[in-house]
Amino acid sequence: MTTNQSQPSTRPLTDRWLNRIHCGDAADLGAKLPPKFIDCVVTSPPYFRQRDYGSRRQVGQEISPESYVNRLVDIFSTIAPALKDSGVMWVVIGDKYLGHQLLGMPWRFALAMQDRGWYLRSDCIWHKPNAMPSSVKTRPTTDHEYIFLFSKSTEYYYDADAIREPHVTFSGQSKMRGGRKHFGTRGGTPEQGKNAGKSNLHDARWDQAFHPLGRNKRTVWSIPLSKFRGAHFAVFPEQLVETCVLATSPLAGVVLDPFCGSGTTAVVARRLGRAYIGFDCSAAYCQLARQRLLHNG
Repeated sequence: MTTNQSQPSTRPLTDRWLNRIHCGDAADLGAKLPPKFIDCVVTSPPYFRQRDYGSRRQVGQEISPESYVNRLVDIFSTIAPALKDSGVMWVVIGDKYLGHQLLGMPWRFALAMQDRGWYLRSDCIWHKPNAMPSSVKTRPTTDHEYIFLFSKSTEYYYDADAIREPHVTFSGQSKMRGGRKHFGTRGGTPEQGKNAGKSNLHDARWDQAFHPLGRNKRTVWSIPLSKFRGAHFAVFPEQLVETCVLATSPLAGVVLDPFCGSGTTAVVARRLGRAYIGFDCSAAYCQLARQRLLHNG
């Protein structure tokens, strides 16, 4: 069961941690955070064997998929005490082909997190409508990544209303048989068994049967890759981070990204009235994130 009641924050050591980008190892820094301080974590750790960031402490260059997954889970376990009991963690993670075989890295990671005691609350698909083209001819081109939602317990802060989507039923995008012809027609609602007893629907008052702010957020998010002029590759989309921050942190809450890279999570958190904390082991990326925050000020 979810709740919209967030624990009050005492915010110790605020000058040291809040609204800063900290350069260092995520596990080392995370272990120093005050307990039950963070409302939510939104992050995309470096993917396995995808990019060399030139740091001795970097994640992603481990010798095996198992060692990569174990290191990630260790890092998040180190951060866990700093997460409020009502807090959650969003992790975006991609897969990897090695030796002509898909490794299944996202699900290796998700299952390992479960084994460590985390609740896996949702697996969302980030669909990339502008994914990079591929010359591969023996399999489909990949245009998605996984977004996992983890919690420390079965009760946590979640504001479904903050991220509702427009209703599709009875709209031009409806896939229901008859589409918009059901609008305004008494008894015109299909699937009588499913909707039996819902008088608003059968009296053609479907508008009263649906939430006025829209339907509940679905698990497939179609969000284009983003560009930032300070980085030479695609960066974490602000729209993706915005969804996570709005849903799982209260206004003035604290959002952590332990692999902050170019600083997208921090930029979005600040814009939405939250405090941010960013970690990265690369001094160059820390400086890039600070400059981005300065220019988005």
